Amino acid sequence: MTILTPEPTILRSHEIAPAPISDPMVPRPYRVLRVRKETSDTFTLELEPTDDGEIPAFAPGQFNMLYVYGVGEIPISISGDPGRRTPLVHTTRAVGVVTRAMRGLKPGDVIGVRGPFGSSWPVEEARGNDVVIVVGGIGLPPLRGAMYRIMANRELYGKVVLLYGARTPTDILFRKDLEYWRSQLDLDVFVTVDRATESWRGSVGVVTRLISRAPFDPLNTIAFTCGPEVMMRFATMELLKRGVKSDRIFISMERNMKCAIGLCGHCQFGPKFVCKDGPVFAYNDVEDLIAKWEI
Repeated sequence: MTILTPEPTILRSHEIAPAPISDPMVPRPYRVLRVRKETSDTFTLELEPTDDGEIPAFAPGQFNMLYVYGVGEIPISISGDPGRRTPLVHTTRAVGVVTRAMRGLKPGDVIGVRGPFGSSWPVEEARGNDVVIVVGGIGLPPLRGAMYRIMANRELYGKVVLLYGARTPTDILFRKDLEYWRSQLDLDVFVTVDRATESWRGSVGVVTRLISRAPFDPLNTIAFTCGPEVMMRFATMELLKRGVKSDRIFISMERNMKCAIGLCGHCQFGPKFVCKDGPVFAYNDVEDLIAKWEI
């Protein structure tokens, strides 16, 4: 009797074998629709599933694991609109081997996507409150989805304040979004840069300096902050000085993750795992850890 065995699937260098979406450890193949340059070192990937299936629903602040065949896999927050899932959008800075490989992808190339994973910004819980968003540099993409969700239901919130700091004017992300948000009468947007150019007419200085004069009621405020850890530490200090309670301040601890489901321990943060318990944490849950060196 002849036993027939299936022929192995031959993959080109940019392809990934289709896999059941139910397995959180196996990437699903997505096709690159567009790679858009944001700044000199930051870019946005727009993706769609190769199987023409639906993109899983995600909440603002969650992340995906993106896999470049033969190079590696990294976590990147979803920076698109949760109410408009297609295309799937990620914005990141080209600072390592994997992100540099991603920046070189072309439309039609295929990468692997696992997720979404992690906790999210408590946008629904913030209804009825003032919302203050403090971001620095590449911290804006993880909060872009929260801004989209809030603006889609603007009447459900009190004051909405966005404080955004970039290194220089040329490093400012999502300029069209910022221009649109600044044009809204019911939204306060303040942008500052660390180092100004001759043509810059805006604020100069670290973003945390804007908190003391931002228009919000600290007793009726929920704050979201994302950026370098030192920036988030000083942002929370300033928010606490204004009277915002520590359990109403939320930070995103986007440390390096490997498995995204709490198995490898690579992202252990004291007794917590960033991939499973975060990346979004209430500040009062991690304030004893964030101040300790090398945790």
